[in-house]
Amino acid sequence: MKIPTIKGIIKRRILLNYRVNPQVIQTILPKNFRPKLVNGHAIAGICLIRLEQIRPNGLPAIIGISSENSAHRIAVEWNHNNSTQEGVFVPRRDTNSHLNSLAGGRIFPGVHHHSKFTISDNQGEISLRVDPSKNEPTLVDIKVQETNKFPKDSVFKSLQESSQFSEAGCIGYSARPNSCTLDGLLLEVNDWQVTPLNIHHAKSSYFDNPTLFLPDEIQLDHALLMRNIPHLWHSEPPMTSE
Repeated sequence: MKIPTIKGIIKRRILLNYRVNPQVIQTILPKNFRPKLVNGHAIAGICLIRLEQIRPNGLPAIIGISSENSAHRIAVEWNHNNSTQEGVFVPRRDTNSHLNSLAGGRIFPGVHHHSKFTISDNQGEISLRVDPSKNEPTLVDIKVQETNKFPKDSVFKSLQESSQFSEAGCIGYSARPNSCTLDGLLLEVNDWQVTPLNIHHAKSSYFDNPTLFLPDEIQLDHALLMRNIPHLWHSEPPMTSE
């Protein structure tokens, strides 16, 4: 699925990360992927991102569109041409944009479920809730606070290590509807900057689902924040799931 290069601003991006039993994660992944490990743990999570001035590269910002979006992600590795590649597999995407939900999986990689986003972002405290349009439970409900302290109990040794891990996973693959083809999308950020967040509470109907993850198989690890970052989106060659 080839798209033109897309340009815009990441106005706000929260990366909520969990450490997970890698054997459990493997059962969710297409067979050509394996979980990327940190100290024996797989890393999964939710990207909650506000995009602004989104438009084809070369067009003026004034015609760009804005949207709130979420992506459930799993950090993965795969083999290609005798080398190891890395990125994320995205089992679910949600958006408040009708345009994104119509285009997703058709002319833009990844099916985008249309959902309601409720956000409060004030004085460094962010509350964000995602409610699917269909009769489904609340998908995400978090409250976080900007801080300068990275949690000591994280599987990552430092903010820098977590930042490098996230930056390396900028290729996302999503499945097409009723197809074994995976579409790839590359996020290009020249000025990668993250800061830590203190998590007051975080609920996810996906990661809290005991039919997918037992409580001792998944634990909340940490969260990161990005603000006001120029970026580009590029198509990556599609991949066939094995």
